[in-house]
Amino acid sequence: MRTRRRACYPGVVPKMCSDVRVAKKNKDLHMHMHVPREPIIHSRKRQKRTPEKTAGDCEFFESLPDDLVISIFCKLSSTANSPSDFVNVLITCKRLNRLALHSLVLSKASPRTFAIRAKDWCDSAQSFLKHCADAGNVEACYTLGMIRFYCLQNRGSGASLMAKAAISSHARALYSLAVIQFNGSGGTKSDKDLRAGVALCARAAFLGHVDALRELGHCLQDGYGVRQNIAEGRRFLVQANARELAAVLSSGAAARHWLTWNLQPQLRQGYGCPLLSDFGCNVPAPEVHPASRFMAEWFAARGGSPGSGLRLCSHAGCGRPETRKHEFRRCSVCGAVNYCSRACQALDWKFRHKKECAPVERWLDEEGEDVGDDDGDAEVEVMVDS
Repeated sequence: MRTRRRACYPGVVPKMCSDVRVAKKNKDLHMHMHVPREPIIHSRKRQKRTPEKTAGDCEFFESLPDDLVISIFCKLSSTANSPSDFVNVLITCKRLNRLALHSLVLSKASPRTFAIRAKDWCDSAQSFLKHCADAGNVEACYTLGMIRFYCLQNRGSGASLMAKAAISSHARALYSLAVIQFNGSGGTKSDKDLRAGVALCARAAFLGHVDALRELGHCLQDGYGVRQNIAEGRRFLVQANARELAAVLSSGAAARHWLTWNLQPQLRQGYGCPLLSDFGCNVPAPEVHPASRFMAEWFAARGGSPGSGLRLCSHAGCGRPETRKHEFRRCSVCGAVNYCSRACQALDWKFRHKKECAPVERWLDEEGEDVGDDDGDAEVEVMVDS
């Protein structure tokens, strides 16, 4: 079709021709039936046409069975390096969101999958951890239990979640419950149960937990909650050092360059974690667990104090706070640091405090009462109750 200026409308002519043919048919029909005709309105607006799907254009993703997708998500959740690796799947589509929240997928999630930072804590993050814990994920039970017990001050729920993980032979949960029993955390000083702490520590040490081995060794050497046996305690301490060395050697060549036999230069530079200094070698500091990192960030954002008159464990990789005044034990030499356990004391002593500890003749606590005298040996300081 052409206009007065001889312009052509492409695509309009065939349409109008078809409309003319339809109009002629309608005209003949109305002439025979003697029915009044309705006016025909022609529109120049193009109608949208949706392409029809053929057999070769089908969506292959929709044809994947749910079992196969769930198995892929199980592998993803167990190897994710950060929560974002898993969250990106949840926001893709409704089907992936439904399958990614399957109980089998959540039960396989690694600690890094729910390694939530303290600044990002919200109800959704707590709900996700709770879903993982309900699915049977022992790491989620331990992490959420530590957060509720120490940060949210929900002692009963936190201890229950840690006990649920401990029943499943989770070594960290067993050791954390042992620390709670040693200190009487969440209660009074009379709530301490040293024998229960030693029993939990022995179970965690049997599962290969290095801090529990070290704690049990010091308890045997000092006769703390168990009959004193110096030789047996020393054996546990040597075994803890040997397990650390084996962990470094099995981690691959990338971490073996930390293992050196020249300790003193690295002590001056502050590299590594010289827990094997008794044997003249050095190993890298262990990776901080997401629960410990969360607690350290949580209290750092609140001024570095868990409350009025309460203190944090001086070991940087711990993050545990006091639940009552003078719950943790102090260094008997300087009184400037305090620790939740002998394992944290041994870690911090060999890594940092050994270079900073300055002995004094006498020191007082906040209330002006004398706390203790120096009864430490030449190598490792001894903690006293505050």
